[in-house]
Amino acid sequence: MGALEAIVVVYLRQLYYPVGFDFPLTMLTPKMVSVEWLREAATVVMLIAIGMIAGNNSLQRFAWFLYAFAVWDIFYYVWLMVLLNWPSSLFTWDILFLIPVPWVGPVLAPVICSLTMILLGALILHLQHKELAFRIKPVEWSLIILGALVILATFLWDYSAIIINDGLLSKFWVLTNDTVLLKNILMYIPMHYNWIVFGIGEILILTAVTLMYKRVK
Repeated sequence: MGALEAIVVVYLRQLYYPVGFDFPLTMLTPKMVSVEWLREAATVVMLIAIGMIAGNNSLQRFAWFLYAFAVWDIFYYVWLMVLLNWPSSLFTWDILFLIPVPWVGPVLAPVICSLTMILLGALILHLQHKELAFRIKPVEWSLIILGALVILATFLWDYSAIIINDGLLSKFWVLTNDTVLLKNILMYIPMHYNWIVFGIGEILILTAVTLMYKRVK
């Protein structure tokens, strides 16, 4: 799946960034944005399906989904390097996702997230194998969810701020037709990623991982 995703991106970049991907973005038409949303949603559905097939219960299915998503994401970048010799470094900025607004961040950030997801997924599967009655406690779920939301905020912050600052939140579902938004997006170049907030999110998740491990080791 990582190879397939990379191949699709090769086609898109050839069409929209023939001299190489960089910010500011080349704006897609509203129709193409809808197609991209559909493609990304379909990818997530396929990854969920892997978890549903591989797991024997809801917690195992969640773990396998995390593992599949993380491996897919890492090999997506591996194949981009093979096919396009991109990214030039782990600090190169990338568009990570488009639903519901563009997610942006240095390549290193989603790679770290993927490694954390592999760790969490593998730990859940190991603990379930070791102790079939193992469950994630509410406090651990709270740490995982809060950490994920904090990290997600670092990816969504810039484009969400553009939408809110332009007073376009009430027009969210027709944003791709708004000329003011399109102009601001076409002018936007990311300069700073909030690694401190990202680190806080990672610490929250890793704290949950540590609590889970210590509880049944």
